[in-house]
Amino acid sequence: MSKAFYITTPIYYPNAAPHVGTAYTTIICDVVSRYKRLIGEEVGFMTGVDEHGQKIQEAAEKNGFTPQQWVDKMSLNFTTLWEKLNISNTDFMRTTQERHLKTVKEIIKRVHDKGDIYRGEYVGKYSVSEETFVPENQLVDGKYMGKEVIDVKETSYFFKLSKYENALLEHIEKNPDFIKPEGKKNEVIAFIKQGLQDLSISRTTFDWGIPLELEEGHVIYVWFDALNIYLTGAGFSTDTEQFDKFWTNGTVNHVVGKDILRFHAIIWPAMLMSAGIKLPDTIAAHGWWTVEGEKMSKSLGNVVNPEEEVEKYGLDAFRYYLMREATFGQDADYSKKAMVQRINADLANDLGNLLNRTIGMQKKYFNSEVVLNEVEESFDIEIKELWKNTLIDLDKHINNYQFSEALKDIWKFISRMNKYIDECEPWKLSKDESQKDRLSTVMYNLVDSLYKIAVLISPFMPETAQKMINQLGLEKDITKLHLDDIKEWKSYPFGNRLNEAVPLFPRIELEEEPKKEYNEDLKIENPITIDDFNKIEIKVVQIEKVEKIENADKLLKFIVNTGKEKRQIISGIAKWYPNEQELVGKKVQAILNLKPVELKGELSQGMLLTATEKKKTKLIIIDDEIKIGTTVK
Repeated sequence: MSKAFYITTPIYYPNAAPHVGTAYTTIICDVVSRYKRLIGEEVGFMTGVDEHGQKIQEAAEKNGFTPQQWVDKMSLNFTTLWEKLNISNTDFMRTTQERHLKTVKEIIKRVHDKGDIYRGEYVGKYSVSEETFVPENQLVDGKYMGKEVIDVKETSYFFKLSKYENALLEHIEKNPDFIKPEGKKNEVIAFIKQGLQDLSISRTTFDWGIPLELEEGHVIYVWFDALNIYLTGAGFSTDTEQFDKFWTNGTVNHVVGKDILRFHAIIWPAMLMSAGIKLPDTIAAHGWWTVEGEKMSKSLGNVVNPEEEVEKYGLDAFRYYLMREATFGQDADYSKKAMVQRINADLANDLGNLLNRTIGMQKKYFNSEVVLNEVEESFDIEIKELWKNTLIDLDKHINNYQFSEALKDIWKFISRMNKYIDECEPWKLSKDESQKDRLSTVMYNLVDSLYKIAVLISPFMPETAQKMINQLGLEKDITKLHLDDIKEWKSYPFGNRLNEAVPLFPRIELEEEPKKEYNEDLKIENPITIDDFNKIEIKVVQIEKVEKIENADKLLKFIVNTGKEKRQIISGIAKWYPNEQELVGKKVQAILNLKPVELKGELSQGMLLTATEKKKTKLIIIDDEIKIGTTVK
């Protein structure tokens, strides 16, 4: 019997509604779970919410709820979304559940009995947003992860995290799959080598948490509480047999966002070492999502709502896009244009057309009955060889969390089968009675390949896979099928009859955005702010007198009326005004708060504004109706 497989999402914080990043993490775990079931493994898939802590208590009070009422309300956001995303989790854990309380108390007891918990005083920085104490060496410009920290001084119990520094490094070195991907593993190693500090595990400034039985008035610090939920979900406090199967003797995988990797790859394994419990086999950390190239944030108003996206594009298209677009471990961009391109090219054109064409031709040539009088040619050998390689590559990529590569493997096979149609030309074979057996072979291979494709895509797009199975005339539940059912060629039953073709993914026409009447991406040279501009005093003045300056061919000397006083201004525009007297009486613009300067022995008390076009410079003449002294804004 194969090993049991246990996978977990992070324990989400219910204060905020789930977004595309939350959906991404959970869909990752769902894809892996469905694949493991497909290959015959027994799967435990746990997700849940972390309902304790200072932020929860503050949010509840702010909104007029008790903490328990608040988390009861907010946790529904997650269970509702998981249902809409077709998530196949086997457990939904909440840190307020009694079974979890038992787990935490037992782990605290074990770690304390080991001598790894002691009483002390915490003096330093604390991040309320991240629920963590922050050493000085982790602050950047006085902030932690870009967020404000507060000064804290309080009695606390500490976990001897520093004791496990060498043991952690040794475990990571001996277990290359412990942290994925490789780049994230290197980050964790570098962080440990900087030196680990003991971890404060209790708080006294709030009471919404699991009480620490070592001393009245202390509640257990959120991470030392929340991380243990992975044990609870595996049956630690309720079912010893289940726990041994899924955790002690099974394969344990945690999937987290990169921002909480250190907690999971350093604090958590150290806790387990202290408690004498096997460490997880893999901790896989993914990147973040941007939206149309920008950081996703409430202030920008660009947070992607998964339910709205599913409504727009369909559930399986949404799931496919997230898995195909992102390279695991790296940040990815959520783009409307890219989504539509994926739907039209990959789903409608490649997959949808292969199914529609095949069902249509089978109906036309064999009245929808699937028959095989085998006449094999070189093309058939090629597709069967590619099928074997597809299974090998797919397994490797999914086990390494390379979901985009896994989908490329499947689509390489889909593309090859589309090419197979063009190579074999069934429309020509159908016109030659002597090629009837060859035609049956070509069509059987197409139908059989679609059966195989439906099973392969089922972890990623379970609803689409079931639709394909139905159109292929098979009365089978896609969730009950195994890879062994379609591993060998000739898996599709002879003599079965196909159903009608129904398009899986209608094409989406991308609406052209209306052209802007201005340049949105304008690059400003030497930009200034409105505050800078407001420092400049520009007013309408009237020229009362103008004359040339001796030995200065370019300069003219103006006497202007500002409405309050008369000023002398020197301007280098003599070349463009040979008859300078024509300017007398004109109203022009002048900067009046320039520091006075001396030019060719003459004092200049401002600057006249000009405009230059085609190497000609002219004063900007103001309408006569504008009063002298009017401010230009």
